[in-house]
Amino acid sequence: MQNESTCQTTEVLAPISESDRIYSIDVMRGVALLGILLMNIVMMALPDPAYYDPSGYGGDTGWNLGCWIINSVFFEGTMRGMFSLLFGAGILLFTGKGETKGAGLSIADAWYRRTIWLVIFGVIHAYILLWPGDILYMYGLMGMFLFPFRNTSAGRLFTLGIVLFLIGAGLNIHDNVKASKLSADAIEAARLIDANQEVPHALQNSQDEWAGKLEKMDPSIEAKEEAVTKMQNGYFSAMAQASHMSYWMESEFHYRYSYVDILNMMFLGMALFKWKVLQAALNSKWYIAMTIIGYGVGLSVNWYETATYMGSDFDLVLYYRTGITYDLGRLFTMVGHIGLIMLFCKSSRLPWLRKSLAAVGRMALTNYIMHTLIATTIFVGFAQYGKWQRYELYYLVFGIWLFQLVVSPIWLRRFHFGPLEWLWRRLTYLKKQPFLR
Repeated sequence: MQNESTCQTTEVLAPISESDRIYSIDVMRGVALLGILLMNIVMMALPDPAYYDPSGYGGDTGWNLGCWIINSVFFEGTMRGMFSLLFGAGILLFTGKGETKGAGLSIADAWYRRTIWLVIFGVIHAYILLWPGDILYMYGLMGMFLFPFRNTSAGRLFTLGIVLFLIGAGLNIHDNVKASKLSADAIEAARLIDANQEVPHALQNSQDEWAGKLEKMDPSIEAKEEAVTKMQNGYFSAMAQASHMSYWMESEFHYRYSYVDILNMMFLGMALFKWKVLQAALNSKWYIAMTIIGYGVGLSVNWYETATYMGSDFDLVLYYRTGITYDLGRLFTMVGHIGLIMLFCKSSRLPWLRKSLAAVGRMALTNYIMHTLIATTIFVGFAQYGKWQRYELYYLVFGIWLFQLVVSPIWLRRFHFGPLEWLWRRLTYLKKQPFLR
C-alpha cells in the first residue's frame, strides 16, 4: 500500500501539461517579460538616478527625454505588477491539479521547495550575475504567504489586495510629508546659517538627514563617475559596487515595498484568476471596458505625475509628492494593459505574434535571466556601463525582443521547457523531468 501511495503522489505532482496550460496567461507573461526590460535596461546600463531622474544621467532632452516620458506614462510599475498578478494566479494553477487528485501535504512541500529555490535563484541573480533589481528573491519570499490563501474566496482575496494597496498609499503619503518637512527645515537652517544665527538642534538634524537623502537619491557628479568607473573596471570591481545596492534591495527596500507592491498584486492576481479574468473567458465587452477605464484613469494620472515632476525640473520633493498617486496610476494602467491583452488573445489577428509571446512567457525564467546575462556581458564585460545614452539602450532592447520572440518558439519545438524552467521543476518535484521532445 505504501508503494501504491508513493506512486500516486508522484503521478499527481508534476508540472502542468501542455494541454492544461492557459494560453492567455502565457501571452500576458510574455508581454510582461519583454516589457519589464524597458525599465530594467536603464538600471543595468546607467548609474542612479538615471532611472527616475533623466537629468541625473542618460540625457533629459530630445529622444532621451521622450524615452523616459513614454516609460513613465505607459510602463513604470505596470509590467512588474502584471508579473506579480501572474505569480498569484500561478499558485492556483500549481496546486489545483494536485489537490484535485489527492496529493495532500506533498503539494505544500512542492510549493515551498519552489519558492525557496526562487529565493536562492534571486540571491545568485543579484550577487553573482550583478542585477540588484532582481525580483526572484522577493517573489520567493512573498510566495510563501500565498499557500494558506489558495482556497480563500475571490472577494476576500481582492479585499486583501486592496487593503495592502491602501497601506502602501498611506506609506507614500507619509514619505511625502516627511520629505517636504525635511526640505523646508533644511532651507530654514541654511537661511539661519547665512544670517549668522544659531541653528536649533532639530533643524540641524533635519538638514543633515535631508543632505543624506539628497546624496543617496541625487548623488554628485563625482559619485556617479566613481560608480561608472567601478562598473567598467572588471567583473569583481563591478560585483563589489553592485553588491551594496543588492543588499539594500533585499533588506530595507524589500521590507518597505514588497508587501504593498508585490504581495498585494499577488492577492489581486489570485482573485482575477478565480473570476476567470486572466483566462480571456469573459465577454469581450468586459475587456473593452477594462481597457477604456483603465487607460482613461491610469494614463491621466501618470501623465499628471510625469508633467508635474518635469515641470519642477526633477525636484526631489516633487518626486515624493507624485508618489502619492503612483499606485493609483499604475494599477489602472495595468488594468488597461490586461484588457487589451485579453482582447488580443480573443482575436484572430496576428496569430504568429500570440504564439511567439506565449513561448516567451513559457520560458519567462530563462528569458529573464538572459536579459541580465546579455546586459552584464555588454556593460560590464565590454566596459560599456555609463557610455550609452538612454535612447541608444532601446536598440539593444528591441534586438533582445526580436531574438527571444524568434528563438523561444523554436526552442519549445525541440524541448518541453526552457533550461532554467527544467532545472526549477527538477528541484521542485525532486525527480528528473523530460527535456527533449
